[in-house]
Amino acid sequence: MKTSTFLVTAADEETATLRDVFDQQVITLSENPGLEADDVIEGTVEAEPPLEVAYRIDEIERQWQIPVERSDESPTTLSRDIAAEQATGEITKRERAGDGEFHVLTVPDAEAAAQDVLDDVATLERAARLGVDRVSVRVGDGVVSVRYLPN
Repeated sequence: MKTSTFLVTAADEETATLRDVFDQQVITLSENPGLEADDVIEGTVEAEPPLEVAYRIDEIERQWQIPVERSDESPTTLSRDIAAEQATGEITKRERAGDGEFHVLTVPDAEAAAQDVLDDVATLERAARLGVDRVSVRVGDGVVSVRYLPN
């Protein structure tokens, strides 16, 4: 039995593949209980005997989708100040007041970097680890701010 937070990396009518967002273990479910790709679940899975290579879901405590979206807003003053103090290519990670965290990336091509963040499954995995409900990406001149936010 394993209790954790899982990202559904693939799903069809019959099966689903999960990845534990903490230890990266890949788990194949023998039956899909209605999960879709990019769902995040907090729950417990159990290996099925006799070979114990496929799993089944024992319990789902929480199931949700985490939208990763580009914001029309510019990075905050704090994000711009952090970026001004760091070298190109550096990343600063800070906890937010309340839940979540934010990252400030100082990059030569903010548009390309923002698109990379939006497309990268690692962004979704980090959001799942943090237990947040959404991710907002803000882009400015040489600055990308990634905000992992509660509802």
